[in-house]
Amino acid sequence: MASRHAEKQIPSEPHWAFCFSMLHKVSRSFALVIQQLDTELKNAVCVFYLVLRALDTVEDDTSVATDVKVPILKDFHHHIYDRDWHFSCGTKNYKVLMDQFHHVSTAFLELGNGYQEAIEDITRRMGAGMAKFICKEVETVDDYDEYCHYVAGLVGLGLSKLFHACGLEDLAPDSLSNSMGLFLQKTNIIRDYLEDINEIPKSRMFWPREIWSKYVNKLEDMKYEENSVKAVQCLNDMITNSLIHVDDCLKYMSALRDPSVFRFCAIPQVMAIGTLALCYNNIEVFRGVVKMRRGLTAKVIDRTNSMADVYGAFYDFSCMLKAKVDHNDPNAQKTVSRLDSILKTCRDSGVLNERRSYIIPSQSNYTPLLAVILFIILAIVLANRSSNWPNN
Repeated sequence: MASRHAEKQIPSEPHWAFCFSMLHKVSRSFALVIQQLDTELKNAVCVFYLVLRALDTVEDDTSVATDVKVPILKDFHHHIYDRDWHFSCGTKNYKVLMDQFHHVSTAFLELGNGYQEAIEDITRRMGAGMAKFICKEVETVDDYDEYCHYVAGLVGLGLSKLFHACGLEDLAPDSLSNSMGLFLQKTNIIRDYLEDINEIPKSRMFWPREIWSKYVNKLEDMKYEENSVKAVQCLNDMITNSLIHVDDCLKYMSALRDPSVFRFCAIPQVMAIGTLALCYNNIEVFRGVVKMRRGLTAKVIDRTNSMADVYGAFYDFSCMLKAKVDHNDPNAQKTVSRLDSILKTCRDSGVLNERRSYIIPSQSNYTPLLAVILFIILAIVLANRSSNWPNN
């Protein structure tokens, strides 16, 4: 219902109408959290997202030749100032975004200078980083962190700059902003294994060789049933790697002051830890799409309003993940150690008792109802037996 309401809040000006309607088409969930921001910040974040989505569309299109793609990525921060620039690539809604990019440029040029400078800076740095990895494989964990920095950590830095430019937040440390992006990006890379490996005409491979080579000879081997055990062990290794960013994310969110900015940042983070809890030890990651059910997603969006809610959700999802750890897994000790650190941070917040879990319902929620049902059944049995007893 909230999503449908957000879709009706489309501005009348053609370029802004295009931007916000396109936002709903390329990211329904992100569009929902953007809409709750104040108008000035909402417009800046919308344009920022579409610029980076367009940049990402160029990078993702494996049909575009490298000698064409690389210069576009490196020069993209100049193209956003050109109302006439466009480049046909991508498919479906992403192709429409690229073909009609002049609407995004027009909206960008109406933003304040502080917003324009932040968006240009991040676009320049991201384009250069993407161009670097077009010609470079993700070999080591350091490469993996560097790639995720370019495509997502910089988004975190850019958003922090936008929050600061509008006067709502202090400028967050780059390290914390970077971790906010890395945690989301690594979750997406883990969840999207099958989609990326099956990409036509060429597979996209973002899992670092340093991790997957411990389990299989080729990254694509993990989608085959005969490699299921090794695939799940590799998956768990990847998830354990991503958990290292959680403490930074909690620190970043705990420093936010504005309620709308807080929800904008917190909802995707809660969705990420929930997705990792579902993916952990789950062979279905290599068979199809694993994601949170829509009912739970709706609850996350509706009930993430304070740090107490965030600590509670991270605590519950971490407990869920910890319960799935197989102690025969090669990384079990490291996984449990990182989860224990997250659980301790949540407990030390002192606010876990301020919220009611909607993720892991406590057994006591069901006990009164069960007692009533048993009492009714017992009463019926006794009534039937008494009717058959002889009268004295």
